[in-house]
Amino acid sequence: MHTDSRMTDLPKKKNFDFVDSIRCIAMMGIVMEHSTYNGTYIYAGFPATHITYMSLIQLPKFGTAAFFILAGFLLGSKFVDYTPGQYLKRRLSNTLIPWLIWSLIFVGAMFLKYYIESDKTLSFNGWYVLGDVFKTVYLYTNYWFIINFLICIAVLLVFKRYLYSIWLGMAFILISLIYSINIYQQWFIQQHTTAIFGFVFFLWLGAQLNHRWIQVQALIDKIPYWLLILSIGISFYLSIAEIVELFKLKSIDPFNTLRVSNIFYSLLVVLLLLKIKNFGFTKYFKPRETTFGIYLIHYIIVYNLLAEILRPFHIPITQTLSIIELILVSLLRFAIVYISTYLIVVLIKNTRFRWLIGQ
Repeated sequence: MHTDSRMTDLPKKKNFDFVDSIRCIAMMGIVMEHSTYNGTYIYAGFPATHITYMSLIQLPKFGTAAFFILAGFLLGSKFVDYTPGQYLKRRLSNTLIPWLIWSLIFVGAMFLKYYIESDKTLSFNGWYVLGDVFKTVYLYTNYWFIINFLICIAVLLVFKRYLYSIWLGMAFILISLIYSINIYQQWFIQQHTTAIFGFVFFLWLGAQLNHRWIQVQALIDKIPYWLLILSIGISFYLSIAEIVELFKLKSIDPFNTLRVSNIFYSLLVVLLLLKIKNFGFTKYFKPRETTFGIYLIHYIIVYNLLAEILRPFHIPITQTLSIIELILVSLLRFAIVYISTYLIVVLIKNTRFRWLIGQ
């Protein structure tokens, strides 16, 4: 089948390296967000330390949107090599089994933690706790995003014929904005983790970048760095302002990824990353081989092991830390989680069990 060489040669030969590089940055952002977060309503009012805490969570908040955009970019290229059915089958075979195993490990680890921390003077309703754990893991943690991601891919495959239609993109962004409005209106569950179709737009956008990469790259190259950085700074400020407003409204999820301000912030950060393209240090982390494994494993360490690892340091509770202490502790938490997860993934990668991390 004849295909336009502009669509096949450029992304496949020249762009996959920088996509992997940015994907590594995006995964670091996701890990940093999860390792920094230590509760929502833990401060009284909005002192400078609370704003700092919000900022440390908001700073890497671009990670999820970036990950979907980059996946969409790669998906656009795969449409050239595979039929929709072939691609979906290939994706499922590399994703579902590792996801199922690690999510069940997390279920077991969470259940065990509940049991250990339970009041032994009261009866422990194991079945009730187990049901609650399953609900938490598969609806409110990062493991839900794998299913969400596969659903988003399936949606794009269904609409493959209209994939490059601007009208389809407008429909997807409208769906995302409905979730953004729902944060305030509370028509349905507010958490971004349950936003089944809320991230299809980012996947679609990535496919558009792939399809029109020559024009997009030329446009990005014309944008001065100072303008991008200034725009990111403004969107970051607006993101913090929206978080504060949601705190005042007692929102269930004031850090929601689908806040309008965070959508703009994430898109602008992705633009900056696409302008920079290559980050030399990322090659040492082998993102193509380790990214999925890091995503699957890191939250188990955050939830079950991080507090125990930090216990010997006798670090005070988050809301009592100074601004400098907050920043240093956040960096320490991130370093512990990312490095330990990376080492686990590398160890698995070098064994016959590498399929556990999608290899």
